[in-house]
Amino acid sequence: MDSKRTSAHLSNASTDFTQSIEDDPLIDGPLISQDALESAIKREFQKLPTTWIAGLLTVAHVAYVSVSIVLAILCWLTDDHSAECKTVLNGVDAQTVVLLGKAGLWVLMFAFERCVDHHHSAARRRGYLQFYRTTRDLKRLPLLIHSAGNAAVLVVIAPSPLLDKKVKNLSVYLLLVIICVELLLTLICLLIYTVRVVRFNAQRPSPDISEEERSHAYSTNASSNHTETGFRDGSSLEEVVEKQADLIEYLKQHNTLLSKRILSLTSQQIRD
Repeated sequence: MDSKRTSAHLSNASTDFTQSIEDDPLIDGPLISQDALESAIKREFQKLPTTWIAGLLTVAHVAYVSVSIVLAILCWLTDDHSAECKTVLNGVDAQTVVLLGKAGLWVLMFAFERCVDHHHSAARRRGYLQFYRTTRDLKRLPLLIHSAGNAAVLVVIAPSPLLDKKVKNLSVYLLLVIICVELLLTLICLLIYTVRVVRFNAQRPSPDISEEERSHAYSTNASSNHTETGFRDGSSLEEVVEKQADLIEYLKQHNTLLSKRILSLTSQQIRD
């Protein structure tokens, strides 16, 4: 009698287990192929649209410096064209126009830095950590240069009567030197930045973690250009911690997307 009860109990347990397997869509459904999963989570490369912004900023900067030099020569240093200058400028002093243009150019530099930082932060969230770090300081330099230039202009304009007493129009010459030096340094920074972004868009690289995994798959020696996630001799601990934080943030977003894709593909296979 006991053997019959035991046999019946095992039979019921086996039936329940079989039913639970049949009711579980993750076990009963077909396995998701790796190719389908990779194609589902693979993101299309997004180019950085900041090169044309840098180009427009360069044109605006060159135009400002050119207009400032013309105004200084025709309307500021000499009085030969004072009547024409008043007519063109609607009675506004040439010095005021140059200084207002300088302030407006700083606003453009600030807007450029904010716009570029937005796009670079988005690239960092997509996993391009190395590119973000290599261009982080470069994209800030134009704004820093013009901020320092504004401070230098204040130092020159404030004591301009005293400077002009010693040397005629000395403050004007110093102002022109400042804006020309700003133009030179800013053009160098924007040119280097544009070259790096164009190269990045042309290479269309995969996220850093994918590049590192691919490198380890085909080579035993990791390249020094790949993302460093551990501490090495001579490494800055602060830099290593920052790299790890960026990598962890990217992997969390990647895992979240992966989980959503798995659930989506699983439910799609169940319906099919």
